[in-house]
Amino acid sequence: MTGITGKVIAITGASSGIGAATAMLLAERGAKLVLGARRAGPLEALEASIRQAGGVAISLPTDVRRRDDLAALVAAARQQFGRPDVMISNAGAGPISPVDDLRVEDWEEMIAVNFRGVLHGVAAALPLFRAQQSGHFVHVLSTAGLKIVPMQSVYAATKNAARTFSEGLRQEAGETLRVTMISPGMVRTRFTDSMTDPRIRARMDEAMEQMGLPPEAVARSIAFAIEQPDDVDVSEIVIRPTAQA
Repeated sequence: MTGITGKVIAITGASSGIGAATAMLLAERGAKLVLGARRAGPLEALEASIRQAGGVAISLPTDVRRRDDLAALVAAARQQFGRPDVMISNAGAGPISPVDDLRVEDWEEMIAVNFRGVLHGVAAALPLFRAQQSGHFVHVLSTAGLKIVPMQSVYAATKNAARTFSEGLRQEAGETLRVTMISPGMVRTRFTDSMTDPRIRARMDEAMEQMGLPPEAVARSIAFAIEQPDDVDVSEIVIRPTAQA
């Protein structure tokens, strides 16, 4: 299948930011969407907006830390639309802090969401992709894994764990499956909501406001990868503000 029209696309972390922008864009281009996120209210509002605009979408509260939730999301895609074509693992957590602060619970949250969440998405979708001999994994990572900076050690480690896994999956995928890594730089999202240090959160909010990309820019990069012919695998896209070092 070439293009986006008619593709059944599941998205985690869909209730805001990159996930919501991607859902809106893909719906405009004719995709059938299965939306997952922890926050039910914003998720339902997004589904309603897509439907009101003439798009096709269903939503399901989804916590990527729970494998059963991802299994239910993919099952909903099959039950409602016949098959899943694309699994976008976008959910992320970033409570960054200096290592010396020993915010171990924050570390565990990042590992659970940023790495295990990707694994759970693959575990849910891969058997169906293999059975139908087609499918596309899109994993939203971060430039934090490409340029390591202070206070982001654990966050970068989780993103690079997902990056390493994604590359291994790509090499194992064979001729009928595709794997794409999207690495955004600073984007104007609710990323800082998960930060537990108010000083770091304020600093990041200011930086995002000054130079962050709109989420729609990242959405376009995801759409570009998806719309390619089935024999074209866009393996990785790095997208950052021109002002970001």
